[in-house]
Amino acid sequence: MIEFLGEYEATLDAKGRFLLPAALKKQIPEEAGTQFVINRGFETCLVLYPTLSWKPIFSRLSKLNDFDPKVREFRRKFLNGATNIELDSAGRLLVPPNLKEYAGLDKDIVVVSAVNKIEIWDKVKYQQFFESSSSDNFSQLAHQVMAGADSAPSDLEL
Repeated sequence: MIEFLGEYEATLDAKGRFLLPAALKKQIPEEAGTQFVINRGFETCLVLYPTLSWKPIFSRLSKLNDFDPKVREFRRKFLNGATNIELDSAGRLLVPPNLKEYAGLDKDIVVVSAVNKIEIWDKVKYQQFFESSSSDNFSQLAHQVMAGADSAPSDLEL
């Protein structure tokens, strides 16, 4: 399984390319290659999936019931804009114009680990995301999300 850690600043060039930070590149297993799927995120960011991380998601999507209208709606929204991209010889990735517009990416971006995928944010929007929540809210969120986990409480130290 691919596991990313880290938060890095990067810059989009005039063509919409950015250099994948070296520290993230080092975390990509060799068998994952240089192929990715870039897609809209749930918030106003983009999500970059190494192909190894994307395949199980796509497989699960393909097994959902086509006769359920909610499945069809979710698939359309989730797959809207999903695009195959590849690292070029200089280690850059090209953000498609429609996705660049969706995330409001201009020049300064933040490339953030998200377990087995990478989020790409406009730098200002990323800062606003964290400024809009207090540490009390984070504590409550951690309790809501992690308290029901299967692990013993001592295993959940952050």
